Amino acid sequence: MSTELRSAPKFHTDRSYYGGALEQWITRRYPNRTDATVTNIDIPVSTGFSNETVFFDATWTEDRTERSDRFVARIEPATGALFPAQSPHCGVSVEVQYRAMETVARHCDAPVPELLGYESDPAVIGQPFFVMGHTEGRVPADQPRYSEEGFLVNEATPAQRHRMVATGLEAMAQIHSIDWRDAGLDWLDASGTQQPSTRVQLDLYRASTTRELAGREHPVLSAAFDWLIANDPGDERIGLSWGDSRLGNILWQDYRPAAVLDWEACALSPTEADIGWWLMFDRMSFDDVGAARMEGFPTRSEMISIYEQVSGREVRAPHYWEVFGAMRFCAIFIGLGDRLTDSGLIGKELNPAVNNMVTQAVADLLGIDNPTPSNIG
Repeated sequence: MSTELRSAPKFHTDRSYYGGALEQWITRRYPNRTDATVTNIDIPVSTGFSNETVFFDATWTEDRTERSDRFVARIEPATGALFPAQSPHCGVSVEVQYRAMETVARHCDAPVPELLGYESDPAVIGQPFFVMGHTEGRVPADQPRYSEEGFLVNEATPAQRHRMVATGLEAMAQIHSIDWRDAGLDWLDASGTQQPSTRVQLDLYRASTTRELAGREHPVLSAAFDWLIANDPGDERIGLSWGDSRLGNILWQDYRPAAVLDWEACALSPTEADIGWWLMFDRMSFDDVGAARMEGFPTRSEMISIYEQVSGREVRAPHYWEVFGAMRFCAIFIGLGDRLTDSGLIGKELNPAVNNMVTQAVADLLGIDNPTPSNIG
């Protein structure tokens, strides 16, 4: 048994109390689980800017039998969410993620981890958090890109690569099949009027970026907003958008999805937004780094066809939704860039909030000049 829970610091500089806090939480949440002990706490170095992720083992006594399992806790960052809150009910990112995964688990076949509970009281561990079961699987790397080196995708056979992409798109289509009204997702409605739309999302992101920029100029992002408003296809097919739809946010077993992860960017919008985000990451993983498409890895047009086949829905205006996705990525890079400079990882003079590779990607998609090229090596 770990030491008694003490007052948690505001920022997660000292994590020594996590074990005791989680032990107490388990026994309070599940009174039939006694003598809980938390061990083997593992916190990946890269965690924290989005949500802190904590892996741990737990043992306890239940029905006079000792049991054990591995779990994962996701903790709200002290600096707040990177993605803008969709509604007044979405102020805590980890709560949004938990509720979205609950909905997916109840209403479709896309796999998500087993959910143990959400804790809103920041006194327990320093911030709100939720706990889920640990799912075995592998994840392709973002850095370096899986198209350049790394594991999983590069080591796969052509058939395995095709299976991976096709089944990932199938999981996405299953999410999109959820009827958001029947599923009780009104709390995610950014319009507040039961009328979600592309324009609602554009207004939300524009207002958020204006606050984040705090007077700084971002000409490429401004041009993207203008273009997206002028070219809005008016797609009325609203549904639950995963929000961060990419290979790297899926746990894979045998090149099939074992769990769909990272729901902090979920929204009610035309579900083509997920196709656009998926295509944007595909472009950044191959075209933008000059990497050849690996044998068996579907082309962009093939991915669209696969999605259409498994969803029964036509993909309309894919270029528009890729620009929309790049705008969103560029928007959240403002907060991410500021956190990188505030933490001292990057010098403020480099201004990564504006001068970054995502800004360049948006400019390339729009065919416009970028007066703020990245200074980050």
